[in-house]
Amino acid sequence: MEMPGPPLPEGTHREPCKAPCPSENPIAGRCSYFVQRKRRFCKMVVSEGKKFCGEHAENGEEQGSKKRIPCPLDPKHTVYQDQLQKHLKKCNSREKPQPVFYVRDLNAGPLEGDPCEKQVAISALSREDLQTLTETLKRVTNDLELPLPDKKLCHSALDEALSDPVNGESAAKHLKQQGSILGHLDSLGLLGGSLCFVEFGAGRGKLSHWVDIATENAENVHFLLVERATTRFKVDGKQRNSTFERLHIDIQHLCLGKVPSLVQKQLPVIGIGKHLCGAGTDLALRCLMQAHSSPLGEPQCKRSRMNPDASNCAKEDKSVPSQQNPVAGIVIALCCHHRCDWQHYVGREFFQNLGLGQREFNFFQRMSSWATCGTRKSLPDTSHVTEHGETEGREDEDDDGGQRMPSFNSETVQGLLSVEERENLGRLCKLLIDRGRVDYLRRMGYEAALQYYTDPEVSLENVLLTALPNTSS
Repeated sequence: MEMPGPPLPEGTHREPCKAPCPSENPIAGRCSYFVQRKRRFCKMVVSEGKKFCGEHAENGEEQGSKKRIPCPLDPKHTVYQDQLQKHLKKCNSREKPQPVFYVRDLNAGPLEGDPCEKQVAISALSREDLQTLTETLKRVTNDLELPLPDKKLCHSALDEALSDPVNGESAAKHLKQQGSILGHLDSLGLLGGSLCFVEFGAGRGKLSHWVDIATENAENVHFLLVERATTRFKVDGKQRNSTFERLHIDIQHLCLGKVPSLVQKQLPVIGIGKHLCGAGTDLALRCLMQAHSSPLGEPQCKRSRMNPDASNCAKEDKSVPSQQNPVAGIVIALCCHHRCDWQHYVGREFFQNLGLGQREFNFFQRMSSWATCGTRKSLPDTSHVTEHGETEGREDEDDDGGQRMPSFNSETVQGLLSVEERENLGRLCKLLIDRGRVDYLRRMGYEAALQYYTDPEVSLENVLLTALPNTSS
């Protein structure tokens, strides 16, 4: 498959090739297949004496007697039929041995109800049902504590980068968010030595990069970057003497107590994340609480008063995660509540105590997109309607992921809810979901809080979840 070309400036698009396309690649040794969509030749290296690479041989005249077929493991690429068995042994899509810290569905919540049950579209609700739903939302959120205001901090580690004129508006927004997250880590006393920072949904690892700079005078600092996707332009290799370890795994299956480096170093864990999308936040909280929720300083085993020489601890079971890596703190910037999932959601008990269940959660989860969908009366409705009666918004909820988030089709609520009312209801939905997470952490023995960590002009997803062990528990 062809290599990607250089990125275009923001706001520009590639035009289709109108002039006759050249027939041969001017670069010697490269494939002569012209990629219309990219308006350039394929950049793959060809075998000696060949004109096309293997992927594009069938588009040229030199395929000969060899036939290429889609790979059975991933039909996005092809392989010579007579080399299929050899290819299957080295294909990147083959099933690979799972690492020792892989425990299937360890952090998944218990399955309730029928997961295949079709959800009722919000647009299908009658006026009376929609009114009842919004009244219920306002009632249950009436007494909920709002995120703490005026918590927009910064850290000196980013002063130089923030003042660098080379960084454009988009980069500056990311730096302001990262600076505020570091400021909160510092204010909570979580920027020090002998700690392991676990960045969930790490992507390129920029947040860990700045934490590394902020702790440059500290010793014995370890970083675990959890990311299930293959990421380009990683910054892991540009760090100082800190240990950066990347874990290619879905958070749903990650057992921190079995990560060899953590077992060896026995360091307290700090869970961090910048725009940890939807259910990823709930999976990360479950991951942290699974085997690492004992407060700092708690003895790992207690001895009987009657026989102080005898330990009540069971014999060591290597299959049981280590309990010697307590979670010393959590600082996660939240986002994409519309991608939350009832199965993984940690605030089920909170919802049920309010008299709510999966049905209400499914509605509130989708309605949360109203807070950040960017729909305005002055904008023409050119968005695409989805099967659930929702639309693809014009603005990204999270500019980190590059995903277009669904907004609510204005036609489905015409005459029922104004833009301002939808945005307010969306914010209440986000607050309700986040308060369930706070309740979960408090039940697990943590002092948790929600805080506005940056301005809405920087990011509409501007709420930070922080937690510290409750010293009184």
